[in-house]
Amino acid sequence: MSSSEIKLKMVQLCLCLGVLTAFSCSTFAQRNENKQNQSWLQQHKEAGKSIVLLNNQSGLVPLQDLQQKIASVSIEVEHAAQFDSLLNKYTSVTAFPASVYDQKATYSRLAQDLASFSTVIVQVKTSALKDHRTIAFLENLQHTKQVIVAAFGNVSNLEFADALTMPIIWSEKETPVTANYAAQLVFGGVPATATLDKALSAKYTTGTGFKTAPTRLKYTVPEEVGIKSETLHQSVDAIVNEAIQQQATPGAVVLVAKDGKVVFNKAYGSHTYDKTQATQITDIFDLASVTKVSATTMAVMNLYDQHKIGLDSTFGQYVPSARNTNKADIKVKDLLLHQSGLPAGVFLPLQKEDVSLVSTPKYTIKVSDSAYLRSDYFQDVIWPRMLNAKMGDKNKYVYADVSMYYLKEAVERQAKVPLDSFVSSQFYLPLGMQTAGFLPLNRFPQSRIVPTEFDGTFRKSLLRGYVHDGGAARMGGVSGHAGLFATANDLAILYQMMLNGGSYGGKQYIQPQTVQLFTSKQSAVSRRRLGFDGWDADSVKGYPAKLASPETYGHTGYTGTCVWVDPKSKLVFVFLSNRVHPKVSNKLLSLRTRQRVLDAVYSSMQSEKVAAVKGN
Repeated sequence: MSSSEIKLKMVQLCLCLGVLTAFSCSTFAQRNENKQNQSWLQQHKEAGKSIVLLNNQSGLVPLQDLQQKIASVSIEVEHAAQFDSLLNKYTSVTAFPASVYDQKATYSRLAQDLASFSTVIVQVKTSALKDHRTIAFLENLQHTKQVIVAAFGNVSNLEFADALTMPIIWSEKETPVTANYAAQLVFGGVPATATLDKALSAKYTTGTGFKTAPTRLKYTVPEEVGIKSETLHQSVDAIVNEAIQQQATPGAVVLVAKDGKVVFNKAYGSHTYDKTQATQITDIFDLASVTKVSATTMAVMNLYDQHKIGLDSTFGQYVPSARNTNKADIKVKDLLLHQSGLPAGVFLPLQKEDVSLVSTPKYTIKVSDSAYLRSDYFQDVIWPRMLNAKMGDKNKYVYADVSMYYLKEAVERQAKVPLDSFVSSQFYLPLGMQTAGFLPLNRFPQSRIVPTEFDGTFRKSLLRGYVHDGGAARMGGVSGHAGLFATANDLAILYQMMLNGGSYGGKQYIQPQTVQLFTSKQSAVSRRRLGFDGWDADSVKGYPAKLASPETYGHTGYTGTCVWVDPKSKLVFVFLSNRVHPKVSNKLLSLRTRQRVLDAVYSSMQSEKVAAVKGN
């Protein structure tokens, strides 16, 4: 063997050893994570057995109203960051560390800053309760606001809190885990089950403690639902990273909720291929056609419950402008099933006089930073073309955006408010969905929103915060088929509500029988549910995944998004990406990334079941 051949062999061996080392390190790290999660889970269970809820006669805990202004104050506690992070999974909570105030004026200045808040959650070390100034601050606060105290430390110090009437969540241990549990208890992510094992005072006697039931999502580790972290992470990471490497999408967020518990929520890649901004789990994505089910269909279900929309009622019954057309007799049910005879789409032309580079009294519909449509474009172009659309076979399934334009009109006439306002007030805000909604640039900085395509024809700019879909853009960003933006966590909340039979956080949003009706198979010619897409009986298609149950429902979005709910497995799956950046690509589809990630989730669940059976 020549010296050059020997060198080549050595290089190959080194490369091989490097790969093995990297693999071994990765495997070791994941196994270590599994052990850490098991340890964390055990500590979490112990926290649940020891954390006591006191003074909850009013039932304030868990908090129900998420539309009020809520503040979190930390007084001498060590793990305020963990506590506040968990609070903000449920709704927007503003943090006020007492330590940032001047010591002499701490409580007076703090009280002033809290003036506009309705509810204040106070984290406090129990030793601070011995300070009369702390007790005075809390007593004064409870006269004007709803107050919840999370107290950490020696239980004997609670005797100094006898005068306090607000709920107190007490934990003897002050750790990141107890902070986590106490924060989730505030919003009903975990239950209160423990009682005092000894008397502290005449008020706090042995056995004192209120019990609550979980009403919202819990945030935990995969091991709690019988999934090994290493199994789930290895498989999902490999599939999503492959998609990024193949430039099917620059980034993605994956969320898995099982049995009412978020066990996986991970961000991958970057907003763009130049990798200047890493993807975060709090990023806001253009959901595209996930709008159809997360906005329009939700609105229809709400109005159906109110007897304001009937499935067998006709479109003309709700929209007067359709009554003298061949669209008058289309049933609402057939619009939801995409078998109304309407075409898939309608051409919406743009003439030079339809668009202006600047806003004027005539051009008021903002479609990008430097493009405005004339204000009567909907009346003059969109709606006449929708009503004059050529009809086809009513017994044939044709996936049609047009049907959702129609349903938006019906919803708005029956609700008597715009679609975006209706779904925000009826669902998103009371559920604690902090980002979900249309026109996100009105509420969030552009940096939080993941960019989609560079539109080289209509808007001639990179779309970031403006809806990707051209038809929805012509509607001013609010349409029945597209235009909704949200984070993965927001979608998890909305669809956990669906999985719960329309209930979440102690409130019934949709009647259980309505959820069952809309999410069960209704069509004889397609897999469609009412508004929702569903499991395909053709196993070759493996849709939405090979291992999904026939009960599965949800929807995909053109931008590279999807949400699926499997009632049999008590599973909510969210996948968000921007596959259309910087231009439309079908690689995410050809790689079957979304389906394979969902199958990987099922496989990780099944592998643990198999292991459990073998163990027995």
